[in-house]
Amino acid sequence: MRDDLERAFDASWPEFARATQFLNAWVPPVDVHENAETLVVKAELPGMKKEDIQVTLHDGLLSISGERKSDVEQKEGETHRTERFFGRFQRSITLTAPVNADKIEASYKDGVLTVTLPKTEEAKPRQIEVSLSK
Repeated sequence: MRDDLERAFDASWPEFARATQFLNAWVPPVDVHENAETLVVKAELPGMKKEDIQVTLHDGLLSISGERKSDVEQKEGETHRTERFFGRFQRSITLTAPVNADKIEASYKDGVLTVTLPKTEEAKPRQIEVSLSK
């Protein structure tokens, strides 16, 4: 275990994630994109059922959590390699703008969760018209 920890601290993030698998922890990767109208969060959650994914918003913090269950029941034989992660996870993202909670949409397709968060009117950029002074 000591060797695994030493390698983990010297490793890149994917290597660190694999090295810490013995802790039964995994963190799905996310992308966050923002435009004038919305914030969009995409999380890679391959092999999960939508029923096992929870999305919550509280005080400007978007949380994605759930549990990916193992689909393999090993009764005999030996395992030579295990690189897929199973178990509970949680990702929390601090939002960069206020959003309209009533209009948030979440969809799940091909192992990717997409959460679309429309910004509130106050958060959207405005064009200010310049008038001539008299």
